[in-house]
Amino acid sequence: MAETSLEIEILGDLSRIDADDWDACADPGAPDANHPADPFTTHRFLAALEESGSVGPGTGWQPQHLVVRRGGAVIAVMPLYAKSHSQGEYIFDFAFANAYENAGGRYYPKLQAAVPFTPVTGRRLLTRQGETQAGRAALLEGLARIAETNRLSSAHVTFCTGEEMEAGREAGFLARVTQQYHWVNRGYGDYEEFLSALSSRKRKNLRKERATAQDFGGRIHRLTSDDIRPEHWDAMWRFYRDTGARKWGIPYLSRDFFDRAHQTLRDDVLLVMAERAGHWVAGALNFIGRDALFGRYWGCVEDHPCLHFELCYHQAIDYAIERGLARVEAGAQGEHKLSRGYLPHQVHSLHWFADAGFRDAVDRYLEAERAAIDEEIEVLTAYGPFRRNGKEEQ
Repeated sequence: MAETSLEIEILGDLSRIDADDWDACADPGAPDANHPADPFTTHRFLAALEESGSVGPGTGWQPQHLVVRRGGAVIAVMPLYAKSHSQGEYIFDFAFANAYENAGGRYYPKLQAAVPFTPVTGRRLLTRQGETQAGRAALLEGLARIAETNRLSSAHVTFCTGEEMEAGREAGFLARVTQQYHWVNRGYGDYEEFLSALSSRKRKNLRKERATAQDFGGRIHRLTSDDIRPEHWDAMWRFYRDTGARKWGIPYLSRDFFDRAHQTLRDDVLLVMAERAGHWVAGALNFIGRDALFGRYWGCVEDHPCLHFELCYHQAIDYAIERGLARVEAGAQGEHKLSRGYLPHQVHSLHWFADAGFRDAVDRYLEAERAAIDEEIEVLTAYGPFRRNGKEEQ
């Protein structure tokens, strides 16, 4: 009997696919788990972005999700967007865009397989159990074919896994390697045991930093699930808007996203909030995965020494140790994370370009960039706070 052929569909609206069908690909084999492996590729998270207007018309992120079916059954999906800019991606291609347009080409729109505004590594080629090879191949082929048919300059898959990077390379995509900082749980029993793995000077510095932060004149709360109330989202919106206004001008997420997060996402959320004199003065928004805690947004309305480090990094480590999570991913950028036990790790992406000459030029650039990133990771790791070979360093 001949194998049933695969069909690829483009969805401009996530509501056009059943949430269970999408999540069977996004988190295969774990329908009864307490938390998804990757909370950001769930139907509920991506739908909250669309329904709140954080992506869609006027944002430069137009949903064009790919769905692969066999005999009518969904076997693979990809969160995909037509982009009219390169903002909110965190593996930036501004240099590619400038070079392409300086040569007389039109770089935008482009296709971007990603979770908007979310620099977190995870599967982007989402397949049901048993359909990994066929599903990945169909998604990659469909992505390149759609870009080529519509005469688009390029297609990109950002923050994909290392396995997906290798599959994409075999399919003719260019592989890019960058880095960000992660904290890894080496089986620590508590925060003090983690500190014991650091040099004596670093231990002293972090104890002092935590004491300074916790002396801000109030209390620190960890809130998740039904402990989170609308007032907490009101405060987080104020914090997020203030940080966004200072860093990138216009916040990516709409106010309505936070209301929808309360309705559909709060079981996946950890808020670390600072309260002083009956008012919420600072907070950090994290998402909980099955094996990791993902730090996303921080903000404050009062400045207190070291409180940012406490809420974003130290409290996250405490939570990960208590819950037996394997790691904490604290988002993009920030060499200040290094001294707090967050070491550099590779981050992967895939890139397809229609113009062969431009593709060759980018390929040469990425080869040199990979060597530089490998060297940077080696050097930064050596400067990390951990003791060398079990020996104390002053």
